[in-house]
Amino acid sequence: MTNPLHRLRRVPVAGVLAEREMGGYLFISALVGVGVGLGAAALVFLLDTFDRLLRPLFGPLFDPATHGWFDPARALIFVSVPVGLLLAWWIARRFAPETGGDGVPQTVEALTVHGGRMRGRVAPLKVLTTALTVGLGGSAGREGPIVQVGGAIGSWISRRFGLGEEQVRSLVAAGAGAGIGAAFNAPIAGMLFALEVILSSFAARHMSSIVIASIAAAITSQSLVGPELALDTGFYRMSSFAELIPYAGLAIVVVAVGLVFLNLIDRIEDLSERHASSWGWKRPVGAGIIVAALIFFGPQVFGTGQPFTNELLAGRTTEAWWLLLLLGLGKGVATAFTTSSGASGGAFMPSLFMGAAVGSGFAQLIDPYWFGTAPLNQGAFAVVGMAAMFAVVGRAPLTAILIVFEVTGARDYGLILPLMLVATLSTFLSERLHPESVYSQALRRRGIFMRRHGSIDLLDAVDVGRVMAPVRQKVDADTPVEEIDRLMRVHRSHGLPVVDADGSLIGIVTISDLARGGGGANRTAADVMTPRPVTVTPGTPVSRALERMAALGVGRLPVVDEGDPYKLIGMFRREEAVRAYHEALSSRTDGELQRERLAQRTAPGAGYYDFRIPAGSIADGRSLREVAWPEGSTLVSIRRGREVLVPRGDTVLHADDVVTAFGTDASKARMIERLNAGADEPTAELELGEMMEEPGVDGSRPDDPRP
Repeated sequence: MTNPLHRLRRVPVAGVLAEREMGGYLFISALVGVGVGLGAAALVFLLDTFDRLLRPLFGPLFDPATHGWFDPARALIFVSVPVGLLLAWWIARRFAPETGGDGVPQTVEALTVHGGRMRGRVAPLKVLTTALTVGLGGSAGREGPIVQVGGAIGSWISRRFGLGEEQVRSLVAAGAGAGIGAAFNAPIAGMLFALEVILSSFAARHMSSIVIASIAAAITSQSLVGPELALDTGFYRMSSFAELIPYAGLAIVVVAVGLVFLNLIDRIEDLSERHASSWGWKRPVGAGIIVAALIFFGPQVFGTGQPFTNELLAGRTTEAWWLLLLLGLGKGVATAFTTSSGASGGAFMPSLFMGAAVGSGFAQLIDPYWFGTAPLNQGAFAVVGMAAMFAVVGRAPLTAILIVFEVTGARDYGLILPLMLVATLSTFLSERLHPESVYSQALRRRGIFMRRHGSIDLLDAVDVGRVMAPVRQKVDADTPVEEIDRLMRVHRSHGLPVVDADGSLIGIVTISDLARGGGGANRTAADVMTPRPVTVTPGTPVSRALERMAALGVGRLPVVDEGDPYKLIGMFRREEAVRAYHEALSSRTDGELQRERLAQRTAPGAGYYDFRIPAGSIADGRSLREVAWPEGSTLVSIRRGREVLVPRGDTVLHADDVVTAFGTDASKARMIERLNAGADEPTAELELGEMMEEPGVDGSRPDDPRP
């Protein structure tokens, strides 16, 4: 049995772009940015092509007042949307299942579980499926998909240059952030999105590649598409600080609508995924008909909804407040059915649409009752509502605040206070009512549970290669299930790697796989194994390996070669994790002791001093670990007659033992004082010269210094 993907080799570039050379690494980052910019431009071009072709046909849909509500041309929407979703679903199912859905969760999954490995085919297929989904009327955004396109390009290029896992992860995140920057012409917001949403980390080691890729992507896309803003707005500012009160009220309303959207999309996608195999092609067609019906009665939710969002931001809408709220909710429902169909589309732009609609409707509703000196501006509330909704849906308040300035081209800081207030308040409230974002709940449905890093992990300093176990047992793909069960019992193992005839890793079989697969005379490892298992490399930090194990709920991971993802070289299990922890703890303890000793040696007045253990003192007859020694002193040696002992925790002290210590004058004074407490005879510091004199045969000194 041969591996169907056997075998994508990296391109050797020895001596040209070494992994540690910052110049070469930044060049690769720029190359990723250019590739992402080309991908974003291709998606924009395809969507514009669909728009030019279909907009004349859908004229009656967007202008029912002129053509009438029951113009036959309006029924075209019931054909285009199901066809678009069906074609996108078929392409994803046939060539790359990971291209279905939003794109952001798939990118985070690749970073967390697969070490940043994404197939190169994902990029062109994601562009095509997104163009079919959104271009033919599906209610979704292009920004989530372009994140996955950027991540796939970053992964493919970095692996072609043979970079290590940490560099691959950085460039996948850089490509994802560059995708947002290219889609919106907003490189700063794209950079922050990569750090806050994709990596959930603001580590400095990722910054350089993300910045360079974002800049290169923005330059490339602007050169091909043009510098126009994705969204545009007017010039807004608060008339008084009292306006913060209605803005705070807007946060509460946005949270309510956002949580409805999150729960709705979670339940619909969960239902759709559980019945995906039985529904088959009926899944995209049925979802397409529902979305088409929503568009029929609310044409504003067609596609990305970007034109209507621009009208909201500019304050040019004439719809009543209740209709705006219904449009916001309708966009959420249409997006939930679009993304659950198995086609390709994101929730980024729909969340901005919903926020703008809710914000504008809220301002219109309360303006007659507002006691301020100036009327409330619907456009300003649409801008703030847009940032608040993304803070709720994406749980990225910093990105939500910044993206408003870049995406809408805000000219000053006139709305900075309400933006900060509403984004922070919305995040605070939503975190307590619904702890997951639209991206993390999609991962949870796949059995992947993300954790946020609050501090530096002790196991970040230990690599898998230092603690991994050798491969003691492996099985071939044609090994009978009965033999696998016997080997597991003999070797007391819960899982075994499966290799093909060339020794390449193709899967892993566990006890749970055997239980699910059952027995049978002709069943082999190939029938019950988990194919293409998640792996780690020797350079992967143990903390990240444990994160993958916890996310997937597994107890072991195969360790593969850095340059060949199919070459099995070891196994990492929970036992190795415990070993790694003790090793890291020991290293940290040694480091702390070294720092402590250095501090003692450099302290003013520090030096060596000798003292005798007085009879009856707290140290007489006790081991070193039982004595409460004062801080700032380190015991160096113990002289007992002619014998010199190295201090250890279990060394028992006796009266008249002479101890050499190193410490400051203050610690020396505390040492003498503590030993004299309760002693039969007090002790005192000995002169160092006395300590060096040779004792007599009986162990006494010519001039005994004891008082």
